[in-house]
Amino acid sequence: MRIRLRSPLTNRHLNLILLALVVGVCSGLGAVAIRVMIKYGTLLFFGVYGNFLESVTQVSVARRLAAPMLGGLIVGPLIYYLAKEAKGHGVPEVMLAVLLRDGRIRKRVAFVKALASAITIGSGGSVGREGPIVQIGSSLGSTIAQRFNLEKRDTATLVACGAAGGIAAAFNAPIAGALFAVEIILGDFGVAALSPIIISSVISTIVARGLEGNLVAFSVPPYALNTPWELIPYTVLGAVAGLVAVLFIVVLYRMEHAYDNWRFPEYLKPFTGGVLVAIICLVFPHMYGVGYDSINGALHSAWPLWVLVAMVFMKIMATSITLASGGSGGVFAPSLFIGASVGGVVGTVTHQLFPQAATSGTYALVGMGAVVAATTQAPITAIIIIFELTQDYHIIPPLMFSCIISTLVASMVKSESIYTQKLKLKGIRLTEGKEESILKEIGVERVMRQGLVFPENMPLRPIIDQVLTSTQNVFPMVNEEGLLRGTLTLGGLKTVFYKRDFLADLVIAKDIAAPPVFLTRKGTLHNVMEINSHRLMEEVPIVNNAREKKYLGMVSVQDVISLYNSEIKKRELALAVVTRKKYKDITEGVSLGEGYRLTELPLPKSFIGKSLKDLAFRNQYNLEIILIKRKGRPDIIPDPDTPLNPGDRIVVVGVLDDIRTFQKAEQVS
Repeated sequence: MRIRLRSPLTNRHLNLILLALVVGVCSGLGAVAIRVMIKYGTLLFFGVYGNFLESVTQVSVARRLAAPMLGGLIVGPLIYYLAKEAKGHGVPEVMLAVLLRDGRIRKRVAFVKALASAITIGSGGSVGREGPIVQIGSSLGSTIAQRFNLEKRDTATLVACGAAGGIAAAFNAPIAGALFAVEIILGDFGVAALSPIIISSVISTIVARGLEGNLVAFSVPPYALNTPWELIPYTVLGAVAGLVAVLFIVVLYRMEHAYDNWRFPEYLKPFTGGVLVAIICLVFPHMYGVGYDSINGALHSAWPLWVLVAMVFMKIMATSITLASGGSGGVFAPSLFIGASVGGVVGTVTHQLFPQAATSGTYALVGMGAVVAATTQAPITAIIIIFELTQDYHIIPPLMFSCIISTLVASMVKSESIYTQKLKLKGIRLTEGKEESILKEIGVERVMRQGLVFPENMPLRPIIDQVLTSTQNVFPMVNEEGLLRGTLTLGGLKTVFYKRDFLADLVIAKDIAAPPVFLTRKGTLHNVMEINSHRLMEEVPIVNNAREKKYLGMVSVQDVISLYNSEIKKRELALAVVTRKKYKDITEGVSLGEGYRLTELPLPKSFIGKSLKDLAFRNQYNLEIILIKRKGRPDIIPDPDTPLNPGDRIVVVGVLDDIRTFQKAEQVS
């Protein structure tokens, strides 16, 4: 008997694992490369690198002032002309690529992000290197996926592999890297492709260790919980960390909003940020770069209370200015910095009040995890990162305690994390999937049809005869006034099918009908799918209102699926065109093929102050608004509740005749 072995090239999962190995190697090399670039960038701008916090105070004032300004002057044009995705902290851009572009990231992003981040951090920009490493790893993963022409879900998996490898190599923490990818980038712990992500994370760590040795990001002191009563100050630490994390998110995005609305050349904005950061760092040099020296100082109780308090607020301001003005870098290290400072403050006060408590450095360590958990709303990743840094099981109880409390406090005050807030400002919400978002926007009348209906007094024999020739599964039963009184189902009729000759003249429709299940004309396709999920009904009757129940028609689940696929196709086509730079001006319209057209129009006056839900835009005009252009703000992908403001311009997609009908009706051109 012959046993035929399948070729490895035909095994999809094996291929994905092999590519994950490649992505892991590339991510590890990318992490090492950016650290080397930051080192030489720092030497170029300041002339010092080792013991930076101590050494930089010996550098001339003129050079310390000039470095951030010059860095901003270089980074601005670099990002503006080569890859605008390299601006900011990187992780939301990766999430956006996974959500809307099937994981596709432009090949040049890795190079531009590495160079821009090295210059920003090397010149003193108050940002972290972890975000850039994540974006670089993800970009490399996307490039490899595109090279092998992988399908959508496999491309997204390799993007996550790159992100996992980046975090793993940055912190020498392979478990945390894998969790970061599934908790933040993919947002799904049930992801089927977890094994490639873990493999990429481990390989990236091995590569980084092989090139740099067992690099330790922080000099972590031994952890000690001197008394169980210390869980009380750890509770306070969790609450304070949550509030400080919210402050960080609010300040960062308000600063970005201010810079976005500032009418100033985009490529020169990082220079202005450099000016402000230079002034802050001249007074408070702890704010330069990633700030690992300052974090280590907090961990070893080196800073007095007033310095720790100042470090919290100065870091929030310096990081917000650097990123909002257009610099390139991450928010992970600043979150660790702020957390170490907050923990140091709580620890110092606790130790002064209760000398038997642990030192402030111990609280600084837990504070790092608490603020990261609250800013990212990813407590598991934060807990594992701190655990992998310490390799001490004793830290787990207070760490979990503080991280969970900080996350709960932050999420109660602000629903979005530091990453998803950026997506929300673009009109993208992760609290519900793409399917729910689209189905909730479309009313049932869009796909309603008449269907086969039976009078309540109709005998069984003709009912079964008609059912046998129908493709329908649910049959409304109505009275003489056309009011819905019950439903017959194919499954229910099967129970009496073989008795139809005996029961033919004895049973009528209302004798075997079930109580009516229905939706009103105000229902959405999402409601249809909910009924299908809970009651396994392939069709749902539609009535005028819940009180009268006048039958209007039926909505089939198959019609819902067909319309959903059509809407997805239109949206993907439209977004693909809108995001291309050469189509920024689409006032003349752009053909999308298959009869669809994309057109940018001014907002009709009658639309001001209303939402798409108020307007019932889809049902009334058979068009979709896929983008709102708002002056001085990023373009918004609208949801049904997005309000329309004066001065907005809308990008609509649909058939040309429908677009012209809308223009004529609303007098827009």
